[in-house]
Amino acid sequence: MAPRSVAVLALPGVQLLDVAGPLDVFAEANAQSVRPVYDLAVVGTEPGPLTTSSGRRLVADLVAPEAAPTVFDTLLVAGAPRIQELEVRADLLEWLGRSAAHCRRYGSICSGAFLLGQAGLLDGRRVTTHWAVAEALARRFPEASVEPDAICLFDGALRSAAGVTAGLDLALALVEEDLGDEIARRVAAQLVMFFKRGGGQMQFSRRGVSAPAGRSALQEVQRWVAAHPAEDHGVDRLAERAGMSPRHFARLFRAETGLTPAAYVETVRIEAVRRLLETQDAALKQIAGACGFRDADTLRRAFLRRVGTTPAEYRRRHARP
Repeated sequence: MAPRSVAVLALPGVQLLDVAGPLDVFAEANAQSVRPVYDLAVVGTEPGPLTTSSGRRLVADLVAPEAAPTVFDTLLVAGAPRIQELEVRADLLEWLGRSAAHCRRYGSICSGAFLLGQAGLLDGRRVTTHWAVAEALARRFPEASVEPDAICLFDGALRSAAGVTAGLDLALALVEEDLGDEIARRVAAQLVMFFKRGGGQMQFSRRGVSAPAGRSALQEVQRWVAAHPAEDHGVDRLAERAGMSPRHFARLFRAETGLTPAAYVETVRIEAVRRLLETQDAALKQIAGACGFRDADTLRRAFLRRVGTTPAEYRRRHARP
C-alpha cells in the first residue's frame, strides 16, 4: 500500500509541540509497522522558516496556498497562542476548505479549531479545544457544539483534540483507527504515554473562579465564600451578608458575575477540594466536611460532574510528592 499522506498546517507563532508531537506518533507507527505507513509533511503559510511560540524556528515542507496540494489523507491544523486574534488570509481559508473537502479526515489540535471555524468547517459538528479557549470558540462559532471536557472528539470526517499534549492522544487514536489496537499500543509503550488517558481535560483546568467581580457588596460576599467554603452559603445567608433581599441578591449576583450564587459556591468548594487532594492525604469524608459538602458521596458526585474524574483518580494523578 502507498503511504497515507499526513499534513500539519502551522501558522507563524504555532505551538511547536502541536506539530512535533503528532508527527512523532505517526513516525513511531512507521517504525512499529516496519514500513512507511505515513508520509509526513508540515505545511507553512509563508516562504522560509516560521518562528514558533517558543522562539524556535521550523522549516515547512510545503507552503499554502500557493505551493501546497489540496489532497491529503489527513490534514490537521496546529494551534497557536492567541490564534483567535489573527487575521487569516481569505485565500488560505479557501485552501483549507477545499483541502478538507478532499481529505479522508481533517481536524485540529488545541486552538487550531479556530482556523477550522473560520473556514466554515465546524458548523453542525461536535468539536473540542483547549479548556481555556473553549468558551471563546463556542461564542464565535455558535453553530458548532463545543465539548470543553473532551480530550479527543471524532465527528464524521472531523477529528479534534484538546490542548497541546492532547495532540499526541489524537494522533495515537488515528493510528489505532488505521492500524489497529496492537500497533497503537506498541506506539504508546515506546513513547511512554497512556494508550487511553483517564478522565477529561477539565481535571487539568486551573481556571477556578476569577477575581471578585461586581459591586463592592458582592465582592465582599465572594471573598467570604472563598475564605470560608465550609460555612452555610445559602442564598438567604449570602443576601443578608450583602444587605439585600434574597431575590434581588440572586438576580444581581448572576448579572454581575455571570454565575448563580449556588454555582459560584460549588466552584469555590470544588477548587478547595482540589487543593486538599493535591496536598493532603486526608480521608474524603474529612475533605467533604472541610469544604462544605454534606458527605463524601455528595462531594464525589459534584467532583465528577465538574472535573470529569473521581476524587480518588484525581488524587492519584495530581497529588504532590
